Amino acid sequence: MTEETPGFDEQPDVPSGGADTPDATEPKAASPSPEEGAAAPAGDVTDQTVALTAQLDQVRTALGERTADLQRLQAEYQNYRRRVERDRVAVKEIAVANLLTEVLPVLDDVGRAREHGELTGGFKSVAESLETVVAKMGLQQFGKEGEPFDPTIHEALMHSYAPDVTETTCVAILQPGYRFGERTIRPARVAVAEPQPGAQTVKGGEGDEASDAADAVDKDSGGPDEG
Repeated sequence: MTEETPGFDEQPDVPSGGADTPDATEPKAASPSPEEGAAAPAGDVTDQTVALTAQLDQVRTALGERTADLQRLQAEYQNYRRRVERDRVAVKEIAVANLLTEVLPVLDDVGRAREHGELTGGFKSVAESLETVVAKMGLQQFGKEGEPFDPTIHEALMHSYAPDVTETTCVAILQPGYRFGERTIRPARVAVAEPQPGAQTVKGGEGDEASDAADAVDKDSGGPDEG
C-alpha cells in the first residue's frame, strides 16, 4: 500500500480575511484630541473668569500698596538726607563760629596797635595774614560812627545828648562788632547820643506861646458870648 505524498500544487490553508480579521490596509480611526473634546459648560467658564478677575484685583491692590510703601520710604529717605545735610552745615557753622570767637581778642589787639601806629614790621605781616584768613572763613566786621543805634547788633557802653542828632545815634565805636553769616558773634560796643531834651521843651514852649496869643486875639475881638 502506497502512501500519498502531497504534491507541490497543493497550498497550505491561509486564513481568509473575515469579519474577525483586521485588514492591514484599512486606516485606523483617529482618537479624539483633548481640544476636540466636549466643550466646557458656560457656567464653568464664567466661574473661572470671575476667579481670575478677583485674583487680578488682588494683585493690583497689592501692587498699589507696595508702590505707596516704596514712595513713602523714598520720601522719608530724602527728608533724612536733608536733615543730615542741614545738621552737618549747622555743626560746621557752630564750630567755625566758636573758633572765630576765640580769635576776636587777637583782632582787637591788632586794631589797637594799628590805631597807635604800632603795626609795623613782621607783626604787620602776621596781623594782615590773620585778618585775611578770618575774612576767608566768613568773618565780617560791622559798626560805624553815625549809624542809627540798633539794640540787636549794638551794645551801648556810653550815653550822651547831642543837639545835632534826631535819633539815638552811634557817635563812637569802642569795639567793632563781628558776624559770621547770619549769626552775630559779638555786638558792636558803642557810645550813643540822643537828641537834647531841651529842644523838645523849646518846641513845646513855642506851642504854648502860640496858644496864648490865639486866646488873646479872641479876647480882644470880643470872643463868643458866654451864656
